[in-house]
Amino acid sequence: MGTIPTTEAPASDEVLDRIAGIELHRRAIEKDAGLAAACSSALRKLHELLEHEQETLQLHGAGAGHQANVNAAMAEIERVKKLAVATGQGPPHKNADRAGLRQESRQKTWQNAPRNPARNKGRRTMGRTSGR
Repeated sequence: MGTIPTTEAPASDEVLDRIAGIELHRRAIEKDAGLAAACSSALRKLHELLEHEQETLQLHGAGAGHQANVNAAMAEIERVKKLAVATGQGPPHKNADRAGLRQESRQKTWQNAPRNPARNKGRRTMGRTSGR
């Protein structure tokens, strides 16, 4: 993960622990569901943390080191966004859902299909014959 460069007091241990926990959870999800799902989940949690810290900053002012917590959360959000963009262009994850690719090939197949397919003119039913 690395250190978060700041010019003021460092972020609180509580916020750094929450950020580290979110990162560990992101890595676990990445193994199961792929990078996109992992980054999405992590960004959602980081935005919740950021909102909480911004509310705390408004209530208590900048003197209690809350600005450093806000800056740490924003820095982590930017890092995860860059991770999602930078590696999102590589090959898909081995467990990634390939439904989009299947759907795309299905669309191509339907595009080449005739517009009015011939009616089924096979055998008639084995029931009663007409005219009785």
